[in-house]
Amino acid sequence: MAASNLPAMKTSPKFIFFTDFDGTITLRDSNDFLTDNIGFGYDLRRQGNQDVLTGKDTFRDSFRKMMDSVTTPYNECVDLLVKNIKLDPRFNDFFRYALANNIPVVVLSSGMTPIIRAILSNLVGPDADKIDVVCNEVAVRPGKKTIDEEGGWQIVYHDDSHFGHDKSLTIRPYGQLPEGQRPTLFYAGDGVSDLSAARETDLLFAKKGHDLIDYCVKEDVPFTVFEDWGSIHETVKDIVDGKKTVHDAAKEGYELYKKGAAK
Repeated sequence: MAASNLPAMKTSPKFIFFTDFDGTITLRDSNDFLTDNIGFGYDLRRQGNQDVLTGKDTFRDSFRKMMDSVTTPYNECVDLLVKNIKLDPRFNDFFRYALANNIPVVVLSSGMTPIIRAILSNLVGPDADKIDVVCNEVAVRPGKKTIDEEGGWQIVYHDDSHFGHDKSLTIRPYGQLPEGQRPTLFYAGDGVSDLSAARETDLLFAKKGHDLIDYCVKEDVPFTVFEDWGSIHETVKDIVDGKKTVHDAAKEGYELYKKGAAK
């Protein structure tokens, strides 16, 4: 695919930052919040995550079970999340830095557009529109008239993959650009929905204490650890300024893991 056809290449950036949304930009996962509080609960959700990590279930099927357990009208779900989901306190500083340095920020999420846009608008403000969002959608459930009635909505997946939204499909065309056009690609994530993206970028930021680190170690995927967006900001700035290479940063993750600092 030509660079001119890729949305994040419009300004010919030298760096692009792809990121998960739930639990990565936000302090809590909005889908987990819904499932734990008004769906089938924490224990079944965690078991579903483990089944995905061990290969007993696909993310697509596990996540649909989670979302199907939430029957509250969709508008009430959105309101509940806007009131309860908070941003990583350092994300807005990073985002302002990215805007000032021509680093597009692209959200790749297994969540749904209306929820993500509502949360971003509430927490980021008017500049939220400058964040590209690629995610799943929501639709009226068969036999219902509107998503805003009890049991009225269902998730509509972005693609036919066993992830439901295979994030690698969005990232890969950027990685395949010819030398001289190809930007350096970053990705930040925390959990099972990020498995498909883990191998696709030049530097993967994996959140401390979460499932993505276990996967990276098991599959020998290089990564560096982050606790909040302050550490991401610092690392990206060092790379942009030429003080550190992506290879240097990737080595740090495994070293921290060996020391027990990544758990």
